[in-house]
Amino acid sequence: MTVEMLEELYGQPHARALRKELAFLSDDYRAFVEASPFVVLSSVGPSGTDCSPRGDRPGFVRVIDRTTLAIPDRPGNNRIDSLRNIVADGRVSLLFLVPGSGETLRVNGQASIAIDADLLTSFAVDGRKPRTVVIVAITSVYFHCARAIVRANLWDSARHVDETALPSAGTMHQHLSDGTFDGAAYDREQPARIKDSLY
Repeated sequence: MTVEMLEELYGQPHARALRKELAFLSDDYRAFVEASPFVVLSSVGPSGTDCSPRGDRPGFVRVIDRTTLAIPDRPGNNRIDSLRNIVADGRVSLLFLVPGSGETLRVNGQASIAIDADLLTSFAVDGRKPRTVVIVAITSVYFHCARAIVRANLWDSARHVDETALPSAGTMHQHLSDGTFDGAAYDREQPARIKDSLY
């Protein structure tokens, strides 16, 4: 397969699909970022690619200016896969979702990691500061139409899966440890553990 073959197969994109790509945050795009409580951060590095979910209160991704975003790195599993990649290769992509909205917002850019004390303090929640803040210099930004969300019925609560139909985190840990991990205890303690480590 070649690019030429793909272009022949798919044809040319509509002018609207090209016009919506900007090198900065328009007022409309900024409104989307500020309303979003969830973003997926994609990065690339020597060991390959990574895709990491980030969530917090709406507007947790701060608009510094029309070409700069700041994302606090809240407590997680300390694998720091995305941060390792950013240190090695700053290219990142972001996908913003807003519950109830079919559109998504895609941002591409160059990321760096900041540990400035004042910046970390400005992102504190309940007195807890993030360890780092990811700064994204925007190179392109555009919205994606609602087709994928509509096909997935993502916001239709009638289509939501019953959690008991899926393996729990404790069950997966137990299976990964060949049964030496107490999955039931992990699941019992999970709600309190998450609440205590949110920030």
